[in-house]
Amino acid sequence: MNANTPLAVTMGEPGGVAPEITEKAWVQLCESGPAFFIISDPALYPNVEIATIETPADAPALFSSALPILPLAKAVDAHSGVASPHTAQAVIASIEQATRFAIDGAAGAVVTNPIQKSALLASGFAFPGHTEFLEALTQDVETPTDTPRGAVMMLAGPTLRTVPVTIHLSVSAAVKSLRPDLIVKTALITAHALKNDFGIAAPRLAISGLNPHAGEDSAMGMEDAMIIAPAIDELKSMGVDATGPLPADTMFHEEARAKYDAALCMLHDQALIPAKTLAFHDAVNVTLGLPIARTSPDHGTALNIAGKGAARADSLVAAIRLAGEIAARRVR
Repeated sequence: MNANTPLAVTMGEPGGVAPEITEKAWVQLCESGPAFFIISDPALYPNVEIATIETPADAPALFSSALPILPLAKAVDAHSGVASPHTAQAVIASIEQATRFAIDGAAGAVVTNPIQKSALLASGFAFPGHTEFLEALTQDVETPTDTPRGAVMMLAGPTLRTVPVTIHLSVSAAVKSLRPDLIVKTALITAHALKNDFGIAAPRLAISGLNPHAGEDSAMGMEDAMIIAPAIDELKSMGVDATGPLPADTMFHEEARAKYDAALCMLHDQALIPAKTLAFHDAVNVTLGLPIARTSPDHGTALNIAGKGAARADSLVAAIRLAGEIAARRVR
């Protein structure tokens, strides 16, 4: 991989807004870059100039004048507003091919368009979503021994980065799954990514409590003192600049955000509510802890507006730009 290596964008759900926002993202980025290509069916992109390519290396020279498309093996029979299991294999193939390109260095990073999980699961897809699938696809890729591994979700916006320690679990299940070692592992992966992918020399982590007022000296729950505080002590002993447990309701105002580079939150909504409140249209989902760089727009397939020309490409544009920045840092 070198500084001119293009990014691989996946097709996503073809019945959703992915084709439209990809066209709009290319229009916004064709002059400035970073250059990308999409692995998809060329017929899905009727509103822009396209150029079919045979290899990722063909994309940069064409990018300013046409959207580079590396065609899938078969045509995709998609209908706007409809997510069908019949297109699932094409969706999966696009992700697999993009990942192979990133592993081989032919692509600088993978940017995944939104997928309709229900359609994939109905086709027999064995993973809850992108993150788990990408982790499986890259599990045999070797990395330096000092690089922490394990897929971690980050929401990155212009003024806030948040990391949920527990993700798609009920509140009761999330509380049961919280352990000091899980918090420590998530924090180490986050600190490593902040340094190596975001260019922050000395990352600062703010770590939330679980209960109101971070337990208020255990008056509102024991988890903050028994689970979270020991994890923070261990991180500090390892040289990580970690602060907490902090009351989640006072972590996200402007003055608080100035004191850290990323906030680790115990629950899904603790992390996603502030991230989406501050940057609803241009927050980016970044997967940390993989041997490849992966970003994604922070929204779903939006089947209800697919094909109507109303979709905004802000988050995909931000995801492509951030993927380009991360890829550039990884080749230095």
